[in-house]
Amino acid sequence: MQDRIFYAVCFGFVIGVLLRSFVAINFFAILFLSILAIALIFLFLIFKNKWGIVIGIFLLFISLGIFRFHLADKKIPEISGENLTGIVVDEPNIRENNQKLTVKIAKHVKVLITTNFNEEYKYGDRINFEGKLQKPENFITDQGKEFDYVSYLRKDGVFYVMGYPKIEIVSHGNGSKIKSALFSVKEKLLEKMNLAIAPPESLLMGGLILGERSAFNQDLRQAMVNTGTIHIVALSGYNVTIVAEWLMKLFYFLPRNLGIGAGIFAILLFVLMTGGSSTAIRAGIMAMLALIARATGRNYDVGRALILAGVFMIILNPFVLAFDVSFELSFIATIAVIFFAPKIEKYFLWVPDFFKLRDIVSVTVAVYIFVLPFILYKMGNLSLVALPANILILAFIPFTMGFGFFTSFLGLIWYPLSVPLGFISYLFLKYELAVINFFSQLPFAAFTIPNFPLVLTLLIYTWFVYKLFGRDIKNFLARP
Repeated sequence: MQDRIFYAVCFGFVIGVLLRSFVAINFFAILFLSILAIALIFLFLIFKNKWGIVIGIFLLFISLGIFRFHLADKKIPEISGENLTGIVVDEPNIRENNQKLTVKIAKHVKVLITTNFNEEYKYGDRINFEGKLQKPENFITDQGKEFDYVSYLRKDGVFYVMGYPKIEIVSHGNGSKIKSALFSVKEKLLEKMNLAIAPPESLLMGGLILGERSAFNQDLRQAMVNTGTIHIVALSGYNVTIVAEWLMKLFYFLPRNLGIGAGIFAILLFVLMTGGSSTAIRAGIMAMLALIARATGRNYDVGRALILAGVFMIILNPFVLAFDVSFELSFIATIAVIFFAPKIEKYFLWVPDFFKLRDIVSVTVAVYIFVLPFILYKMGNLSLVALPANILILAFIPFTMGFGFFTSFLGLIWYPLSVPLGFISYLFLKYELAVINFFSQLPFAAFTIPNFPLVLTLLIYTWFVYKLFGRDIKNFLARP
């Protein structure tokens, strides 16, 4: 009975949030559904009907999910005037041709400012800026898909955009001292790494160890998209899990708990190095759960923990469920790592197991298969070379990240110490970029499917769920 209530609570809440993400439901409809659900619960309690009670709880938490999104879905505040003051609440997003600043101007209102490189801005700067406020608009991507840019920004409280305003820095150090310290450490690590490793290899390393991919030029970014390797520079639970698991295997001679501890330490270090952003924290949590599941074999218990973690993240920010692709990809990939990878490992016994290559291959194939329908629906990009490209690269990613981190760390102490490790890092990066460039230039590397049907996506994932959990679901439903 406890299992049924747990799943009714979690899935009911998630369905409620998902429903309200796309359909406007007023408060009185939410109230009616809540009263109906409570009445059903009491009715079935009287008749001692367990399934009836579960259905009532399920409906109640659907209404609570709708209500939670309703609370978060604030009306866009009207801001007037061209002379505004605000605080930079995130590190500047450095692009190839400009930089973007997230500026908080009111309690729940942020503006995304696009500006040039004339001035160096930092997290916590208070600025005066003058320009024309505009509401963001959705746009069509290169793959022909409409990107819901409005909701994507809104999930972070950004309601307005402004292009190239006149900016004046008023003061520094107005943000969180902890975040300021983390961003400062990240900046120093990047600085020392760039001294020891030349571009474009340094750009790839920045993405690997710090999730810093904003400065990638368009050609490199497109090459990574076409080869299905863009995830290695994204803050997702997938790549973090691979590195942490490799580190845990490296310490196999230690007691199991210490090995798991080494992997978790690597994840925490990664989260801190990236500045402790919400995206990195979510990826870190999912990576920890995947790591524990694969290390202990307790997939069922960790699977429940993953569901609970996902629900908690959605409670904190309901917009991430439908409008945050990184959250969605991390969650789907983590399910693949925990439940799907162990089932297909037997098909890769022919792969040599040195440097944990067999594990990397099985996890890579599992994740690729599992996330492909979602990527086709959301992004419309089909890479035919993703599997060989990832297999050839991922075996070396833990080494690359390790050498990259120590290159930056030793650079903080004394630059000459970082040079030898920087050269080794450069060789790994050179190889990885060569693989990406080779596969991206093949004429059949990638295709665009702009209108992959939602119905087909749902059918594929329904089949995945049936194949992975069908027997468990049948046993679950058959219990008295």
